Amino acid sequence: MSNKHPIIAITGSSGAGTTSVTRTFENIFRREKVNAAIIEGDSFHRYDRQAMKVAAAEAEKAGNRTFSHFGEEANLFQELEQLFRDYAESGTGASRKYLHDAEEAAPFQQPPGTFTPWQNLPPSDLLFYEGLHGGVQTSQVDVARFVDLLIGVVPVINLEWIQKIHRDKATRGYSTEAVTDVILRRMHEYVHYICPQFTRTHINFQRVPVVDTSDPFIARTIPTADESLVVIRFANPAGIDFPYLLSMLHDSWMSRANTLVVPGGKMDLAMQLIFTPMILRLVERRKRVSPP
Repeated sequence: MSNKHPIIAITGSSGAGTTSVTRTFENIFRREKVNAAIIEGDSFHRYDRQAMKVAAAEAEKAGNRTFSHFGEEANLFQELEQLFRDYAESGTGASRKYLHDAEEAAPFQQPPGTFTPWQNLPPSDLLFYEGLHGGVQTSQVDVARFVDLLIGVVPVINLEWIQKIHRDKATRGYSTEAVTDVILRRMHEYVHYICPQFTRTHINFQRVPVVDTSDPFIARTIPTADESLVVIRFANPAGIDFPYLLSMLHDSWMSRANTLVVPGGKMDLAMQLIFTPMILRLVERRKRVSPP
């Protein structure tokens, strides 16, 4: 953690909805005139798209049916930790961009599914990370220890699978069977690398559908925000103004002393109310220790 160079990280599984949460933070940064260096977790995958296909095929041929983007073998955990360490110490560090599609790749004149060259980050007020491993710990690395505000996005598992199936079919052309195979292959590393991060988060957002999702592999639609509740768990509720949040978030309630439940359609508003003052405190703290 760093007073001078704060780090915010959003961590969650593929299909969890971290990208939507990032848009909320981008709106806060824009409104409050916070200059954030935004890092995507995909930038720290070890392999580009084609190399990952080769590595996965080789792993399967060798009898490894758990090789996936969730685990240590397919990611640059040490480089991610180094970025967080460097940023906390000096406000900079090396990163790159993963080019997901033709639109992203066009300005760089590179094929989709490749990485841009490594570059040092420009000056910024804070570092914002969104991806799979913002709170990862292994025997070799501890990314979580450098994060000032760690947020988990954790829909219940069936909803997460529904969202992933629909996204991958719509944007990547996968069949339901192909996405199901990916989910099964990732399960071991989901348990060992993704789930443990949510015990290290400062705040978790878990969307819970209130419609039947008992068989996610045949669901025709993704449950809407209005068909969901959001469970917000604070690791340390001290200093959280729950009466204010309850008054601002209609039909919300407390299920535990550290847990707020809000209607799904109020998730964005809840994030705005909770995180805007937290971000401003981080920026103000930075100004106090880094006078002009």
